[in-house]
Amino acid sequence: MKIFKNGNVIVFTFLLAIMAISCDKEEKANSTDTVLFEMAKDTAGYKWFKNSSSLLNKSAGSAHPQPFLRTRYNSVAATMLDTNGKIKAGSVFPEGSVVVKELFSSEATLGRFAILYKSENNENADDKGWVWGYVNADGSISESSSNKGKSCIGCHSQSGNIDYMLMNKFF
Repeated sequence: MKIFKNGNVIVFTFLLAIMAISCDKEEKANSTDTVLFEMAKDTAGYKWFKNSSSLLNKSAGSAHPQPFLRTRYNSVAATMLDTNGKIKAGSVFPEGSVVVKELFSSEATLGRFAILYKSENNENADDKGWVWGYVNADGSISESSSNKGKSCIGCHSQSGNIDYMLMNKFF
């Protein structure tokens, strides 16, 4: 009987350890998503696609449900833009690049941010070094960065992409 009780203690301890590891992993994912959200809210020093902050109508090739968007690039990513504010053909964005697509539910309502952050050593980075964020305007997570863009990469890998970017192809 004592062996059975000790076995229960061992199983219980093992389950607690698994739960603690799972919670720790979720906290890390949430902290990455929080950092991405903070990056998305900060507009200082960003450059707009085609040098314009005007909203664009969603393209036929977009899987995003929001009907309007605009895209901006931090100073690192902006080094890959030409003088017209379009991505230079064949570009590979450097480490530290942040690309934020603002997705609007209506012309006056920001609904969500789609964020790409080039950080090759981040545990949530995909094979090309991108960390994918999909965060609602209120900060709630639409899709965790820990998924490594699994819902996004299929579309963003289509022909005509430039390091996963499709703005030139559709606009």
